[in-house]
Amino acid sequence: MKATTVSGPQDSFEASRTEKLHRIEELGIDPWGGRFDGHQPLAKIRALQPDATPPQRVRAAGRIVQRRGMGKAQFLDIKDWSDRIQVYVGQKQLGEAGWALAQHLDLGDLLGVDGELKRTKTGELTIFADAIQILSKSLLPHPDKWAGMQDMEYRLRHRYLDLIHSPEVLERTLKRIKIVRCIRTFLDQQGYWEVETPTLHAIAGGAAARPFVTHHNALDINLFLRIALELHLKRLLVGGMEKVYEIGRVFRNEGIDARHNPEFTMLELYQAYGDYRTMMDLTEGLIVTCVEMLGGGLRLPYGEQTVDYTPPWQRASYAELFHKYVGVPMTDAGAVRGAAEQAGLAAANKHPDVLVHELFEARVEDKLAGPVFVYDYPAALCPLTKRRRDDPALAERFELYIQGMELANAYTELNDPQMQEATFRMQLAGLPEEESMARMDEDFVRALRYGMPAAGGLGIGIDRLIMLLTNTQSIRDVILFPLLRPEKK
Repeated sequence: MKATTVSGPQDSFEASRTEKLHRIEELGIDPWGGRFDGHQPLAKIRALQPDATPPQRVRAAGRIVQRRGMGKAQFLDIKDWSDRIQVYVGQKQLGEAGWALAQHLDLGDLLGVDGELKRTKTGELTIFADAIQILSKSLLPHPDKWAGMQDMEYRLRHRYLDLIHSPEVLERTLKRIKIVRCIRTFLDQQGYWEVETPTLHAIAGGAAARPFVTHHNALDINLFLRIALELHLKRLLVGGMEKVYEIGRVFRNEGIDARHNPEFTMLELYQAYGDYRTMMDLTEGLIVTCVEMLGGGLRLPYGEQTVDYTPPWQRASYAELFHKYVGVPMTDAGAVRGAAEQAGLAAANKHPDVLVHELFEARVEDKLAGPVFVYDYPAALCPLTKRRRDDPALAERFELYIQGMELANAYTELNDPQMQEATFRMQLAGLPEEESMARMDEDFVRALRYGMPAAGGLGIGIDRLIMLLTNTQSIRDVILFPLLRPEKK
């Protein structure tokens, strides 16, 4: 018995559009378009004077997003990434060939238009077309703008449709580009040089995170997608590059939530002869510059709150914040253990500094509306950081918190090769051999032995910064293509 297939609405729509594609080809027209020079962004066309005599001629290109037929005339709305505009398409104005093409257009098609810019009797700014050119045929129907784009997973899987039909997504994307451009301009003006360092590492170092593993066939070795930019940038300090930065992707084989994606963008920078307070000043100046660039003032909404970026920002020590919100001194190991147990944290066999940090995450972080620089962390938590001379139990490190979210992390960098090797070995002790972090980057320690200048170093999570400056609650919404589970067939 011959098998039969059941066609759904999507199949019939695609079949209808494919038939129209063939009809366009029969007219001797390439339905996939080609070069279309001289068109202006629709926003610029909308800014022109429509009442000029004679009427101004314009050339536009965009996607058909609305269509209204009226016998021998049609009104189309076309949209590009700057704006949208109405187009009048009439049989008399287009002639036989142009009108024949117009009969085979669909919503979603990309169209080039030549004509005069005027107003209709109702005052609507309109291009009265006397020539049209198809620039690409859309074979699948676009989702209904009211119902079709409500499902968030659908939008993330079809980001190309999300950009077309959700203006706020395109606006957020363009803001991200402007913010990253602003960061580069600011750092360039401060005398920093942008560099590129390897994405594939033989040893995954610079952070305590689980890496993604791959294999290089020619060398027959395992490699790791980088989990941080740090160690290669510090090698450049050794090499005499005194102010360097990189904005790049890093990869961590860990969980996914509203603030974490396995692939994300980091800014890391290093300045010779600076320290963590140098980095505080730089961080504040950089972010304030980005806020000012957006043009909405220094008070920006985030959810139901308002963040005031007006400098100077609050600076508070880790110890004072811990005591304030946990209620015990972080140096009292017994009190810390008791507070951890009371908070429901597993306290057995854990180093006191580990419990301190777990309590800080549980009881303090969400209280930090900020912007606030939290400085002087327990040294045991910071193996790459220089200790305070007057109190070696504390590391010269800060984290910047805004609305309970860690945004930046900075150190006075450890440049003592003997202490660096010792802290590496302490950090790696007890890890199983299969863990990449169980291997020490001996070449980095060797580089330090040649002499790295005292330096300040800074890392900023670009995606989280974009979240804050665009009032976005999920990291997935500021990454164009976040990681998703494979699509179910």
